[in-house]
Amino acid sequence: MKSMQIIKGVPSTMGDNYQLNINDLLRYAARTFPEREIVSRELDGTIVRFNYKQCYERVKRLANALEKLGVQPGDRVGALDWNTHRYFEMYNAIPGIGAVLLQLNPRISMQERSYVVNHSEAKFIFVNETFLPILEPIAEELKTVKGYVVITNKDVSEIKTKLAPLYSYEQLLADASPEYNWPMVDEKSAYSACYTSGTTGKPKGVFYSHRAIYLHTYAFALQMNVSLNDCVMQTVPMFHAQGWGLFFTAPLTGAKLVFPGMYTADDTSVLVNLLISEKVTVTSGAPAIFMPMLEYIKKLDKKPDLTGLRMASGATEPPLSMMRSYWDMGKAEIIHAYGATETTPIVTINLLKPSLDHLSMEEKWNIKKKQGLIVSGVDMKIVKPDGTEVEHDGQSVGEVLIRGPWVTCSYYNDPRTGEAFVDGYWKSADAATIDENGYVKITDRYKDLIKSGGEWISSIDLENTIMAHPAVLEATVVGLPHPKWQERPLALAVIRPEFKDKVTEKDILEFIAPKFAKWQLPDQILFVDQIPKTSVGKFAKRIIREQYENFYEGAS
Repeated sequence: MKSMQIIKGVPSTMGDNYQLNINDLLRYAARTFPEREIVSRELDGTIVRFNYKQCYERVKRLANALEKLGVQPGDRVGALDWNTHRYFEMYNAIPGIGAVLLQLNPRISMQERSYVVNHSEAKFIFVNETFLPILEPIAEELKTVKGYVVITNKDVSEIKTKLAPLYSYEQLLADASPEYNWPMVDEKSAYSACYTSGTTGKPKGVFYSHRAIYLHTYAFALQMNVSLNDCVMQTVPMFHAQGWGLFFTAPLTGAKLVFPGMYTADDTSVLVNLLISEKVTVTSGAPAIFMPMLEYIKKLDKKPDLTGLRMASGATEPPLSMMRSYWDMGKAEIIHAYGATETTPIVTINLLKPSLDHLSMEEKWNIKKKQGLIVSGVDMKIVKPDGTEVEHDGQSVGEVLIRGPWVTCSYYNDPRTGEAFVDGYWKSADAATIDENGYVKITDRYKDLIKSGGEWISSIDLENTIMAHPAVLEATVVGLPHPKWQERPLALAVIRPEFKDKVTEKDILEFIAPKFAKWQLPDQILFVDQIPKTSVGKFAKRIIREQYENFYEGAS
């Protein structure tokens, strides 16, 4: 990997040795906004209300408890929890003593979870009581783990599990001192670690530094315009790329902070009810969550006024119909963003430039569908196969390469590092264009582009056009082997209950036909009850391709 040339000028007189530590954000909030509220929903639905001052005291207690357990600087400590205030406390205390919080994904396979714990050499695991059944079967395989802390209000004697030795989270805090003298941790030390979801081969480890997440937090807060007047709700799972880091923007700015606890895409009433009752103004999530939330809102007798709500949307391109529906409820804004586990994750965010105010509303919507403008601090280029950059014409397609202070330069202890980086840039494997105004549009994952008769078809564009049909709840498109055309697109669509037996495949094909050349249209659209998804809510296209691998066999 080619390294950047660094030259030295005259030494500054600044405190450059003062390290950027992530727990300093909470320390600041406890000092300046001690009364600001934190709201957290427990598993039984009860709401816990406390403030930054009380939270900071609990974090200091946890730091003392960790040291009493024997956790040392550099040790990895696993966390397996829902979006709770206790997870937030772990995100501050564990890195605060110089250890590393290991984000454990409850949605991956047992085999993958065992690999992540062993590969990272985790010393302790903090586990929500509801997740004990997915940890117990692999406990004997976890060679470096010395103990388990159950995230619960219960006494250890009340917890039924084979895991040992065992500790109770709240007991540890109750027995610990509320005073702690924080060390200053080298800002280049890892504060947290997240492993990719392992769609190809074993999961790959990304170890984020204090410096990276500290700078990322400032950038994210600036782009989302988070202030002390806001209420931030952490919707993205905190076990995945630190929940996109949104919850850190709240102590940075003094905003109110809401944790929804356990929720599912099948029942988003929890999220919507908190959104309304706590007057949330900033949140983030994937369309896989925002769509069910919208469906729930549509069924409410009294529609909420969501004035001022900003919703950062990632993972997949948000359907235009969804964006418009939220906008109609008090101009709630879906703000399209782009990133990855490897990028902490924010790389682009879609804010409309004042220079484009003259455009029609329809033209503005077409821009807002794109992934957006490159965030300040990140260096991105979109390159052709020969390495030269594509033209800024919104048409030329290339691969997205990214580098920057919160972008990884390698995978942890993994030989696959060499193939994923070039000249200091991370190779995203995303195909994209960039237009004359600087807006990036991901046209597809390279592996998801469909090559038919020597020409490329974007599965993303097909998906979002199909989902614009009022009868379609969800849709995905994959390329399948074809004896004549190399590949042909197949679409899967979930029809809204009220349209069952009222819409046909022909209806949807006619609806999307004006937007595409005839050869780009799917050969078939299959109506299904549900579409497989990955552990982070994306359409599981690899599984779909395997399931329908021979679908076009014998076609002409």
